[in-house]
Amino acid sequence: MARLILHGYTALMKKTLSHHDSLFKKFLGDITIARDFLQIHLPEKLRQLCDFSTLAMESGSFIEPDLRSQCSDMLYSMKTTAGHDSYVYCVVEHQSRPEKLMAFRLLRYAVAAMQRHLEQGNDTLPVVIPMLFYQGKTSPYPYSTHCLDCFADPELAKSVYMQAFPLVDVTSIPDEEIVTHRHVALMELVMKHIRTRDMLELSQE
Repeated sequence: MARLILHGYTALMKKTLSHHDSLFKKFLGDITIARDFLQIHLPEKLRQLCDFSTLAMESGSFIEPDLRSQCSDMLYSMKTTAGHDSYVYCVVEHQSRPEKLMAFRLLRYAVAAMQRHLEQGNDTLPVVIPMLFYQGKTSPYPYSTHCLDCFADPELAKSVYMQAFPLVDVTSIPDEEIVTHRHVALMELVMKHIRTRDMLELSQE
């Protein structure tokens, strides 16, 4: 009996979530409604950079197949006022319980949209603005919307990810300096001059 009730509840929930998904996509699939939605809810600083007359809906989804019963997504493209490509990626969370690491998930989806942009033949990254449409039971939304707050040490994460990555360019380090690099000096010298050695070997063949 309990199993039948659970099965019935699960089926009802799937039907409800499917209805929510259809409703979400029906409304925000209309460009006029989507434009109003973005003009109202995007932060003012971002709104000023968007050319809403170029807004268009893009196909595809970046949500993992096993999570599509819990979330829906919509991807829009538009030009910035400077004429650059950009996207707005909107996710609606159908779960009654919000996900603590949703900011990280949105970042992953935004990066996936950037990757697809590159695969379409572009050679620079577009700005992808992630948005979450929340309708859960807990109000207001209880978690941070900043991906850095997903880390155990947000300040350390900020110092690592909000600046240029460390670069070891041995081609620009003088040999005299490399030989002072203790146990790693030999490896660095070999790797720095390996192309020269390869060229010499090729010239002797």
